[in-house]
Amino acid sequence: MSLDPKRAAEAPAGEEPKPLLISEPADGVPALVDTQAALDAATARLQAGHGPLAVDTERAQSFRYSAKAYLIQLRRPGAGTVLLDPVALEEGRERADLSELAAALSDVEWIVHAAQQDLPCLAEVDLLPDTLFDTELAGRLLGLPRVSLASLLERAFGKTLAKEHSAADWSKRPLPADWLSYAALDVELLCELRDWAADELRAAGKQEWARQEFEHLARHAGDPVTRREEPWRRTSGIHQLRSARQLAIVRELWETRDSIARRLDRAPGRVLSDLAISEVAARATPERGAVDRSDLRAVKGFSWRIANRYEESFVAALATACALTKDELPAVSVQPDGPPPPRTWAKRHPEAFERWNRIRPATVARAEELSLPVENLISPDAVRRLAWEPPPASEADVDAFLAERLVRPWQREQVVPLLTALLSD
Repeated sequence: MSLDPKRAAEAPAGEEPKPLLISEPADGVPALVDTQAALDAATARLQAGHGPLAVDTERAQSFRYSAKAYLIQLRRPGAGTVLLDPVALEEGRERADLSELAAALSDVEWIVHAAQQDLPCLAEVDLLPDTLFDTELAGRLLGLPRVSLASLLERAFGKTLAKEHSAADWSKRPLPADWLSYAALDVELLCELRDWAADELRAAGKQEWARQEFEHLARHAGDPVTRREEPWRRTSGIHQLRSARQLAIVRELWETRDSIARRLDRAPGRVLSDLAISEVAARATPERGAVDRSDLRAVKGFSWRIANRYEESFVAALATACALTKDELPAVSVQPDGPPPPRTWAKRHPEAFERWNRIRPATVARAEELSLPVENLISPDAVRRLAWEPPPASEADVDAFLAERLVRPWQREQVVPLLTALLSD
C-alpha cells in the first residue's frame, strides 16, 4: 500500500497511519452541465483529454420508483471533472439522449467502480462504453478483503473520501453545493486507482482474467434488466404465510402499491412497507375469513400519509383477493427456474446431492487457492446446474456446458479439469 511518508513517520510506533481524508476536489467543483450548449462544450473538452475516462452515477432508489441516474460524473486527464444533470437534459423525453457523448468517447476505456450497479442507468441514456475497467471487480480478482471505493483508495494511496451524502435523495433540485463536491470526489482518483489495480493484477498474474471479465461486462452492458415473473413473492414477511388466500392478499396489495409508487415516482417502501402488507395478509386465517378495511386500519403501516391517502385502493385490492375462486388463487409454492435449492435434494435426488457435496467444496477450495471469492471463479448457478444434470464426464463436454452458461474461458481453464474428474468419480 502506498502511504504518504510524512504521515507514516508521524504515526505512533506500532500503529498504522490514519488515511488522509480528501474532502474537496483538487480542482474545485465544476458548474453543473444542464443545457445542450454546456453538454456540447463538455463533450469537446472530454474528447480533447487523454487517457481513460472515470465514470460514476448517483441514483435515488431509496426515494424514487425509477432507478435512473440523477447525476453523472465524468473525469478525464487533461479535461478535468464534468458533472452532468441528465434530468435537465431530458427536454420532455422520458430519458436524456447522451449517445453523441458516448460516440465521442467510444475509443476511450471507461473506468467504473462496481459497473453492474451503474451500467443499467447509463444504458437508459445511451451512454455505454466499448471497453471498461471495473475497479471493484479488480479488487475481487485480487482477493482483497474489502473492495469498496474508500477501502481500495486507502489500500492503494492511504487516502479516503468524505462519504456523508452517499444515501442522499439525488432527485432533489437544485442539488446542494456540498453534494456536488461529494459527487466529484467519486471520480477524483479513479484513473489513478485504475493504474494501481492494473499493476497489482499484472503482478498477480491475473491481468488476462480481468481483461476477459471487463470485456464480458462491456459486451452485456446494454442487456435489458431481467424482471422476475412474480416479484411480489419477495415481499418481506411472506415466508410466515401458509395459505393461498394469504398469498393472494399479498399479491393484490403489492401490485396496488407498485402501481401507486410508479405513478407517484416514489420508492414502493415509502408508500407502504412490505411488513404492513404481510401483517394484513396474516390476518386472513381460516377462523377469521375475509379481511377488510378494519384490518387495514389496525396495521400501523397503513396510517402512513401516502398509504392512508390511497386507502380506497388498498381496500379494493383486499376485496379482489378475498373474492377470488380457489382456481384463481396463486400457488403456495412455485417451481424455481432451474434446479431447486440443493438443500432439498437429499431425499428425492440423492445422486445430484452427492455430486453437489463433491463439487461445491472443491470449487470453494480452488477459489481459496487462487485468492478469489468463489462466485468470481464460477457462478453458483453454473455449479448447481452442473451437479443437477451434468453432461458426459469429458473435459470437452464440461467445457461446452459451462461456456453455454457464460462461464468465461479463464474460469473454465481453472475448473474444468477439476470438475471433470469429480464427475467421473
